[in-house]
Amino acid sequence: MKITVVGAGAVGATCADNIARKELCHELVLLDIKEGIAEGKAQDMMQTAALLGFDTRITGSTNDYTKTANSDVVVITSGLPRKPGMTREELIGVNAGIVKGVAENILKYSPNAIFIIISNPMDTMTYLTLQATGLPKHRIIGMGGALDSSRFRYQLSRHLGCSPADLNAVVVGGHGDTTMIPLIRLATWNSVPVTKFLSAEQQQQIINDTMVGGATLTKLIGTSAWYAPGAACASMVESIVRDEKKLITCCVYLDGEYGQKDICLGVPVTIGRNGWEKMLDFELNEDEKAAFAKSAAAVRSMNDVLKTL
Repeated sequence: MKITVVGAGAVGATCADNIARKELCHELVLLDIKEGIAEGKAQDMMQTAALLGFDTRITGSTNDYTKTANSDVVVITSGLPRKPGMTREELIGVNAGIVKGVAENILKYSPNAIFIIISNPMDTMTYLTLQATGLPKHRIIGMGGALDSSRFRYQLSRHLGCSPADLNAVVVGGHGDTTMIPLIRLATWNSVPVTKFLSAEQQQQIINDTMVGGATLTKLIGTSAWYAPGAACASMVESIVRDEKKLITCCVYLDGEYGQKDICLGVPVTIGRNGWEKMLDFELNEDEKAAFAKSAAAVRSMNDVLKTL
């Protein structure tokens, strides 16, 4: 098993570190456009192997795509991170060209790879990768829902005073501060609906805090978060390489499902060796359907920007 992470910044390096610690592959390649960054971080991680007890071989490369040849899974984190006050939408113009170029170069050397997209705006970048590569839709997956759902469980755990691991809660829709939809109606604490333990005011506060989870961290630390995004992506990689068939909310291509066509949005799918393999219908209620349609409209307007580039 060989995995490539493109972009050796904070998110890419954290993702790679998680992959190595879990020994999800024999060979792990870090690629970056900035001279020496990928090589340096790869060496730094390899120097933890004896301390942490993993055998994954990590190498770094500056923009040499031949080193990525025959990768089974490719994670794309390339692009500019958000700065305070900047929306994911404002990144489209810059990051579209970067992500498109990366995907096309990767495909030259790894025609059978499954792609996981982290670059923002994630829904639009996932759609762009699908269009640019022409790959089967099951091999292009956006990470956003996995991260947003983890943030949702964190917010729930704060109010419930419980372990996030005891919670089952998902976020669907777009990966944006105004487009994600935390499905609190379906969230459970060891199979019991969380709504039994939370007031209406608490429920709304949890939803609001989940939706601005990324922006809150950007304001606090001055750039995009990296620990949770890196871990979220690594969990997806694990489900692929170990063929776990885990149900994870991911950004995937919709062709009529959930009432939407020709768009990539976060919905619950099983993740296995073939990429995303099966989509589940959560049977949204009328309010949730309306919110999902509104989310889709917002993402579609971002996708339309691609036509002007």
